[in-house]
Amino acid sequence: MNVRKASCWLGCGFVFIGALYAFQRPFRQYPGVEYFSFELTPDWQEKGEWAFARLMFPPGPNDGYAGRFDGDFRQGLSLWTQDYPRADRHFSQAVRRLTRIHVRSVEQSVMLEDGDEAYNWPWLYAVQVGEWGLTEQEAKVMREYLLRGGFFMADDFHGDYEWEMFLKRIRFVFPDRPIVDIPESDPIFHTVFDLTDRFQIPGAAHLYQGCKNCGEGGQGAHWRGIYDDKGRIMVAISYNSDVGDAWEFADDPSYPEKFSGLAIRIGVNYVTYAMTH
Repeated sequence: MNVRKASCWLGCGFVFIGALYAFQRPFRQYPGVEYFSFELTPDWQEKGEWAFARLMFPPGPNDGYAGRFDGDFRQGLSLWTQDYPRADRHFSQAVRRLTRIHVRSVEQSVMLEDGDEAYNWPWLYAVQVGEWGLTEQEAKVMREYLLRGGFFMADDFHGDYEWEMFLKRIRFVFPDRPIVDIPESDPIFHTVFDLTDRFQIPGAAHLYQGCKNCGEGGQGAHWRGIYDDKGRIMVAISYNSDVGDAWEFADDPSYPEKFSGLAIRIGVNYVTYAMTH
């Protein structure tokens, strides 16, 4: 390739990256159900090739915060802000340290009802999806996002009832695609770390019990997925584990390192998989 062609391709690359950033919604901090104020990182304005994109969603009929936080979910103080933003920023710092991915230090909150906004983020995360109220219109956008190459991590739901509530909404997205246990040989378990020992990750509030909804199907970790037609995982499901809590309390000496360590390794693998598959 001669110098002129190389310069042309380089210039086109900068134009593409600039256009991508131009269409992204500005960063904004929202009040959360756990954290109401928090300091920005010193380099929060620095762009990156990956950011922790957190899904904003309306609460469902079994929202655990009903009666306490019943305002417009678009303004924060809603179910989707569980663990936010400590989990997001702790995990982003871990991805920075453990990979060569250029990671933005602050999260991005994403609303599917914004239309094309989701397409700016290759990896999307949602918490407490056993209590969410994903709408059919939002599900339509998510389906298109995933089929175009996006990746969705569904986390922190426990027991039979929450599974049914998750299933009801995810079927709005893919009514005809099965949810399966991810096989041991799948690349998602081996992209950076070999995750051969995957145990249940309890949230901080359930450490002593070892699980939430233990007597109602909440025992035992399940790592499940929904695949596309080419065998790529589009939806990674951490059922009966609270990966986000383990990220949130990764710097807390009272939360066992074996849980936060596994959670970080799982997350790093999922991010790397999402960026390369």
